[in-house]
Amino acid sequence: MKLVEKKAEISVEALLSAGHALVLFDPRSPVSALPLEPAGAAAPKRRQDAAAPAGFDIRHALAQLLKRKGKPESDLAKAPQALDVGGSRLVFLAVDAEAATFERHTLIRKALALVLEETPEKLVVAALGGAAWRDRICADAVYVAAVNAEALPSRKRGPAAPPLKQLILYGSSARAALDHALAAAEGNRLTRSLAALPPNELSPGSYRKRIKTLAKAYGWKVSEHDFPALKKMGAGAFCAVAQGSPAQDAAIVRVEYDGRGAKGKAAAMALVGKGICFDTGGHNLKPARYMHGMHEDMTGSAVVLGILAAAARLKLPLRLTGWLALAENHISPLAYRQNEVVAALNGTTIEIVHTDAEGRMVLADALHLAAREKPQLICDFATLTGSMHYALGSRMSGVFATSSALAHAASRAGTASGERIVVFPQPEDYDAALESTVADVKQCTLEGEADHILATRFLGRFVGDTPWLHMDLSAHNCKGGLG
Repeated sequence: MKLVEKKAEISVEALLSAGHALVLFDPRSPVSALPLEPAGAAAPKRRQDAAAPAGFDIRHALAQLLKRKGKPESDLAKAPQALDVGGSRLVFLAVDAEAATFERHTLIRKALALVLEETPEKLVVAALGGAAWRDRICADAVYVAAVNAEALPSRKRGPAAPPLKQLILYGSSARAALDHALAAAEGNRLTRSLAALPPNELSPGSYRKRIKTLAKAYGWKVSEHDFPALKKMGAGAFCAVAQGSPAQDAAIVRVEYDGRGAKGKAAAMALVGKGICFDTGGHNLKPARYMHGMHEDMTGSAVVLGILAAAARLKLPLRLTGWLALAENHISPLAYRQNEVVAALNGTTIEIVHTDAEGRMVLADALHLAAREKPQLICDFATLTGSMHYALGSRMSGVFATSSALAHAASRAGTASGERIVVFPQPEDYDAALESTVADVKQCTLEGEADHILATRFLGRFVGDTPWLHMDLSAHNCKGGLG
């Protein structure tokens, strides 16, 4: 999507001939005060093919539309309204710049849906308001449009809907904010596009090839620990899961983005992602209802790649290292079983209790590899536990951290970016449930109670003293979207 910036406010002539337009304005301004003067004799000469009649009053037409529907003007701050004028569709929405980011994004997404449903190749967005208001709202509009401008991968036959090719932004301001919005949207689309791929197109082996292709595009460095190497290294937790796949194409992939040009080997931040390309549950086989959609069990790894892509696009002065634990959890004669005892890479022995708790197994060794490089911070992302989904549903995700300051920094980041997250505790006394008589720790319990907390307590054994943030992605897939 190409972004065309126009600093000036849109003229009524440009709006009436836009084809598809979204008009955003400050709710503190009444419709009658919008800078959209009627197109009259004093107006510039209009194109002969413009569909709206000369002298057309947009403000009056919008007021009449609201009156016909029995809606007050204040309703424009709650729901968008579409006005079809000749050959153009104009959608109006009042957006409070002080509202939460999630709420702003959600409203703009609903407004954009009214024009994107017609699959335009060009879209005009007009921001009518003061400079401070436009700084925030223009970035919101660009982000939401860029996120929704392209369809996710599909193998459905027939012509695909054309993507949005051009976004013309009137009232543009704060270029840095627009660049950030475009980069964040690019990372968002990459993450969702990878997660949408069917499992026959995204096996661990093909995923590894895609990562190398992405690395060339974004300037990342890539190295791999494949299954034979991990087995030789003693990564028993990861290999216990990976050994069930006949393809033997599992690997822990290291992806590095260095925007600092820094010397030295220590990474400033490590990002670890669960990349289970399909999860059958292993010998503790999932029923069909819960196995459906398990090609998305690699979303944590896709989140890491999305972050790296956004950082590279913005050329952020950071050094980020991604660790992607790529495998499949198969049922086979070689698959790991309940009651086995395996040794993780850091020497911790683990009693296997449930083979469908494979995510914490592959993350254990990936976290240890990340921690060995002594980063300043480790963040991991994983579609990890059903109990987090039961706790929050699919509209929010949960986070845990090794300190209150880090947890609340994550909470503030979520609020700022429009991703709703909830901070959970991880008290030490929960460790009692993971005590084993035959190993250092149980993988999980069969009771299932507070498994999101128990999984965090388990994973904490593999990060050492490194500050650590763990996100359980219960909201990785939400009908209607997260805004």
